[in-house]
Amino acid sequence: MQHAIRPVRADEWRKVKELRLAALADPAAPLAFLDTWETASAQPDSFWQERAAGAAQGDSVRQFVAEGPDGAWAGTVAVLVEAGGADDIFGTRVDTSQGHLVGVFVRPECRGTGLTELLVAGALEWAWSLEEPRLNRVRLFVHEDNARAQGFYRKAGFVATGVTALLTGDGRHDLEMEIGRP
Repeated sequence: MQHAIRPVRADEWRKVKELRLAALADPAAPLAFLDTWETASAQPDSFWQERAAGAAQGDSVRQFVAEGPDGAWAGTVAVLVEAGGADDIFGTRVDTSQGHLVGVFVRPECRGTGLTELLVAGALEWAWSLEEPRLNRVRLFVHEDNARAQGFYRKAGFVATGVTALLTGDGRHDLEMEIGRP
């Protein structure tokens, strides 16, 4: 199964929406995402159009997909750019420019094929290619009960920073992991 890893295009908002809803319908979604299927599915088309347009261009966010030869999307990941001196998505001041990996999802039938590794590698390649701002690290948050994801990120080179956050509202912590610029 050959997949191309590429950025989304603005006109692909319907596919962005479908893949996001598939991710939020996954049984692991409560541990992996800060959004719910109910909230996302209630969004109007204009929300998805804006989301796709923002993720397709600019230097503040980029969404990548794994596209099969038949045009079907098997997975996705996004990188948010958090500039040094600005607030991150949680309202916390960022000291140094960094990327923030979010929205990692691979359809169940494609898991274990190396696709997640390709998606993360593509996202990191883009993050490290930025010249302004130049990113010093890429971070992510992973739920403390999501051992499978933690293991994957460690294998990909991410290390725990010791920072934790209460993000999912279940009283459990999310662990920050990072990878430094090569």
